[in-house]
Amino acid sequence: MKSITKPWQMYFLGLLFGLGFDTATEVALLVLAGYGAASGLPWYVINTSSSACRSFSRPGMSLLDTIDGSFMNFAYGWAFSKPVRKVYYNLIITGLPVAVALIIGTAELLGLLADKADLHGAFWDLISGLDLNTVGFVIVGLFFATWAAALAVWKLGPIEEKRPAKQQAD
Repeated sequence: MKSITKPWQMYFLGLLFGLGFDTATEVALLVLAGYGAASGLPWYVINTSSSACRSFSRPGMSLLDTIDGSFMNFAYGWAFSKPVRKVYYNLIITGLPVAVALIIGTAELLGLLADKADLHGAFWDLISGLDLNTVGFVIVGLFFATWAAALAVWKLGPIEEKRPAKQQAD
C-alpha cells in the first residue's frame, strides 16, 4: 500500500493485471483484500473471505466461458468456410476493438490533458465532465450497431458473389 503514492502509479499495477488477464471480479477481490489489509484485518480473515467469494464466482465464469466458446466455435466455423468470409470476419473483429481502444484512449488522454493543463472552454468542460460509464454504454451500442451493420451488409449485399470465382478458390 505504501509503494503507490500517486494516481498515475496505478497504471503499472493495471498493466500487471492486464498481462495476467485477471477478470474484473478478481481485481475487485484484490482491491477488497487490499482495503481489508490497510484497515487492519488479520490475514486469515482476508484469505477466507476472498476464497469464499472466488468459489461462488467460478460456476458463473465457467458457464459464460462455455457459452462464449460455443459461440466462437460457430463464428469461426462460419468465417473459415470460405476465404471471402474470413477476410470480412477479420476486418470486423479487428476493426471494432481498434475503434473502442481509440475511443477510450482519446477520452482518457484528453481528460488528463484538460486536468493537468487546466484547460477550460466548452470542449474541455465537456471532456472533463465525461462519465466513463456513459462511454461504456456507447461502446456497447457500438458493438451492437457494428454487428447489425455487418450482418445487414453480408445478407443484403452478396459479398461472396461479387468476388470472381478465381479469387474465392484461393
